[in-house]
Amino acid sequence: MPIPTPNKYPDFNTIRLSHVCLNVSDLNASRQFYVDTLGMQVTDESVSHIYLRAMEERGHHCVILQQSDQPGTVEVMGFKTFDDADLDRAETYFQGKGRPTSWVERPYQGRTLLTSDNMGIPLEFYHKMDRLEPIHQKYALYRGVKPLRIDHFNVFSNDVDASVEFYSDFGFRVTEYTEDEDSKKLWAAWMHRKGGVHDMAFTNGTGPRMHHLAFWVPTPLNIIDLLDLMATTGYVKNIERGPGRHGISNAFFLYILDPDGHRIEIYCSDYQTLDPDHEAIKWDLQDPQRQTLWGAAAPRSWFEHGTEFVGVKPKKSQIAASPIIAP
Repeated sequence: MPIPTPNKYPDFNTIRLSHVCLNVSDLNASRQFYVDTLGMQVTDESVSHIYLRAMEERGHHCVILQQSDQPGTVEVMGFKTFDDADLDRAETYFQGKGRPTSWVERPYQGRTLLTSDNMGIPLEFYHKMDRLEPIHQKYALYRGVKPLRIDHFNVFSNDVDASVEFYSDFGFRVTEYTEDEDSKKLWAAWMHRKGGVHDMAFTNGTGPRMHHLAFWVPTPLNIIDLLDLMATTGYVKNIERGPGRHGISNAFFLYILDPDGHRIEIYCSDYQTLDPDHEAIKWDLQDPQRQTLWGAAAPRSWFEHGTEFVGVKPKKSQIAASPIIAP
């Protein structure tokens, strides 16, 4: 099935992904992982929540850690719009698609529209978030992997074609994709708004579930430093895959798991996709360089483990095809 023609003039203007709320079992353990190990900056905390931002971000938060009786689940994924009127246009748009909409109160955010995508993934859109002073040149604060900004989400979809069609309609554009040659259905796709390889990606599997969220770091050496730190501070078992370089996206990567099993990608070195006529790149599902340019296959856990969204029951995919999996 061919990828959809990009919608260059969507009903409302989404700038980029913005933030995610993760449900956790132990805020102190999560704080140690995200703050002391990864190097995220705390912007506020209470007995039930910790708000975090990365070093280049001016918005109040990109990650919310929420103490929950449903740990290891995702509460919501957030996106920023170009202006406030886009929120009203988004409400009309999602209602027209038969999706539920409501206006919700969120700390540190202005008007926020809560809705969901075609699979039921909870999405929220906002325009205004509290702005904080810049800290990107306060080098005394840099630690851990030195995260600069949140980069993208990747989710398991039981029907990647349907997910790509849904997001394409409100302006997301495909940069790279993998097609199952037998069924001619999409196996995975990478889609963007901000001009990188992706803000949102979809991987075939039981879904919807979050596969990972990713943070951009300055250099591959930061990833090596993080590995040394994790290996000597009790987190060696949290290292799942990498380091390596993806064929898709060309990015240097590392995948790790937080204390509740949320998968985190540490990421740098992808490329610019701003041109409206940028052509998508197609990959063969059986090409070993698709996963890792150097040829190393991903472990089975990378294709099977994900974290569920609150209140959304995943469904199995009907595609039987499989990429190369490490023994």
